[in-house]
Amino acid sequence: MTEREKLALLEDLFELEEGDISAETRLEDIEEYDSMTRLSLIVMMEDEFGVSLDGATIKGFVTVGDILAKMEK
Repeated sequence: MTEREKLALLEDLFELEEGDISAETRLEDIEEYDSMTRLSLIVMMEDEFGVSLDGATIKGFVTVGDILAKMEK
């Protein structure tokens, strides 16, 4: 899966338009990145990438790139 495809998954999850985010986008700047989105992120990461996330990992995410990096594992 390409980075663009991964970004598209996150844009869909955050209910954003295509191209609204990049790897450098800070999560604190995404209004839609709230507690419900974080729960959806946990489910999506498990379903799509087989990656389990815990609260500490999610709290450590600062940018979209941090999430993208976790998708690689």
